[in-house]
Amino acid sequence: MIDLPDIHAVTALIRQAAEAEILPRYQCLAWADIREKGPGQLVTDADVEAERLLTRTLTALYPAEVVGEESVSDDAGLLAALERPGPVWVIDPVDGTANFAAGNPRFGVIVALVVDGVTVMGWIHDPIPNQTVTAILGQGSWLNDERLNVTDGIPLAAMHGASKRSRALVDRVARVARQGSAAHDYLDLAQGKLHFAHYRQLMPWDHAAGVLIHAEAGGFSAMSNGTAYRPVAQKGTALLLAPGRRSWDELKGLIEG
Repeated sequence: MIDLPDIHAVTALIRQAAEAEILPRYQCLAWADIREKGPGQLVTDADVEAERLLTRTLTALYPAEVVGEESVSDDAGLLAALERPGPVWVIDPVDGTANFAAGNPRFGVIVALVVDGVTVMGWIHDPIPNQTVTAILGQGSWLNDERLNVTDGIPLAAMHGASKRSRALVDRVARVARQGSAAHDYLDLAQGKLHFAHYRQLMPWDHAAGVLIHAEAGGFSAMSNGTAYRPVAQKGTALLLAPGRRSWDELKGLIEG
């Protein structure tokens, strides 16, 4: 049994970073504070400074390698840490940067702890209401003192999801829309506000924590070939999350068929 950091101590550090580096810049960014790090990929001073603070405080609490979205943008070789044994902090300092830069409240902070290639702890923090959903492998998903449970057995016609729109899918489910933030997708999946999600861009900082949180709330997810998700950068495949295996099979046919 490995020693893990105190989940509440990590939550406090995430909230501290949001309060110190993210919220003061929300709806206060100047043009000079927003840059393009790649085609269609924005980064702001909040992303950079929040990641720096989280890297410093999380490794002081629990020493581990760090894979952060902004540090990997500068050095893609850092992703190799997830293929090696040992603990790795995975950090998305501002998920939904385009929303954040536009003053849209759908953004969040995502942190995961991966040990020997397995996500063992996850946090998704929504800074505006100051709420954090957490999970520990084998111990459930929680919002404050409330244990979260994904409800299975919902008919397709009543489902809301985040996916690329297709005629086959739109004709069978209640609603399909993107929020521009994986953090908010996963928060909604774990709380039953969203029933399914499908992703082709699979960077670990977007999904490692969320897949664990969804699974610990009772949801089912798998890669398009039926294998389990792994917290590494993946291309040429897709991830589908659903309330249960039966709905996963039905949705996969509509999305990828």
